[in-house]
Amino acid sequence: MARVQLALNVSDLDEAVEFYSKLFGTQPAKRQPGYANFAIVDPPLKLVLVEDGVARSDGIEGALNHLGVEVETPDDVAAASSRLSEEGLATRLEDNTTCCYAVQDKVWVNDPDGAPWEVYTVLADASAETGLHGDGSCCVPETGERVPVTLGAAQSASSCC
Repeated sequence: MARVQLALNVSDLDEAVEFYSKLFGTQPAKRQPGYANFAIVDPPLKLVLVEDGVARSDGIEGALNHLGVEVETPDDVAAASSRLSEEGLATRLEDNTTCCYAVQDKVWVNDPDGAPWEVYTVLADASAETGLHGDGSCCVPETGERVPVTLGAAQSASSCC
């Protein structure tokens, strides 16, 4: 099963978890310091909350961290990478990267306005000691030749899923 991922910056993780638990009628699938994710069945959605009071303002300003599509296997990531490259999109692969308390394979692309999208699979949970940013390559990729990332003024390359 594939599902869309929406990663939001939130100013207060406890308040956000309480709100989204009520909104979607479910508790987080994973909760760590500064981070929570929900595996919502209906509608099929992976909702990721990243506590970042600096990036997040009132309303929608600074709300978006990144977008993604969670797939089941590394082969699905490889197939997406091939398909996106064949379509002429610049891609950036990250294999076996530690991000958001999980080990993941992923491929990144940007939409025409620079919004980062990842197609990823979770290979295993990672210990709480890895933290939100893990090995440092996670979530919003660094600005580079293959995928130029345009980050909002309050967002940084260390933003994570």
